[in-house]
Amino acid sequence: MAELRALIVDYGGVLTSPLQDTMQSWCEDDEIDLAAFRRVIGEWLGASYGAEAGTNPMHALERGEIAIPDFERELARRLHTHDGRPVEAEGLLSRMFAGFRREQPMFDAVRRARSHGLRTALLSNSWGMDYPREEWDEVFDAVVISGEVGMRKPEPGIYRHAAGLLGVETEQCVFVDDLGPNVKGAVGVGMVGVKFVTPDQTIGELETLFGLELQPG
Repeated sequence: MAELRALIVDYGGVLTSPLQDTMQSWCEDDEIDLAAFRRVIGEWLGASYGAEAGTNPMHALERGEIAIPDFERELARRLHTHDGRPVEAEGLLSRMFAGFRREQPMFDAVRRARSHGLRTALLSNSWGMDYPREEWDEVFDAVVISGEVGMRKPEPGIYRHAAGLLGVETEQCVFVDDLGPNVKGAVGVGMVGVKFVTPDQTIGELETLFGLELQPG
């Protein structure tokens, strides 16, 4: 096994509160039919999550191939409120992610990993959201946002790109994500994959892999 020298982490659902909770809160606040939203997302994700890459609006957004207002209109067109009213398209994504909260234990664990000499990176599939990038220079050696590089997880190239920015081989990287297909994509290029479930579980796995203390002292 190669020496593990780098930690790469997802953003939404790993360094933040769970995606499912955020989406549910948004649907409640905007009175959107949650079942309709889940149906649309399920259709766009596809059975294998990586399918339909050429025609899928969600995948196009993640790669930066479609403008945010165009995506918002497309998604809003497919949704409705509980009483059948149309959904306001303008600002839809900002409202969707307004409930994101930082998962401080994970953020701190990445910071400690870097202080131990590991290379660290953020690797996120972006839905055009504004990331709160304060302190990122202190935590990450590299930041890879899908829409800024024209690739998305679980495409092999985006993992290799992140490893390249860190100056390490993919086999020297540990990758953390809350979505199984994204973890599988990382493993496919040689990375060690960790499926995020809870901060304690994930930090414990990382401590075992790296042989380092990442919990607060």
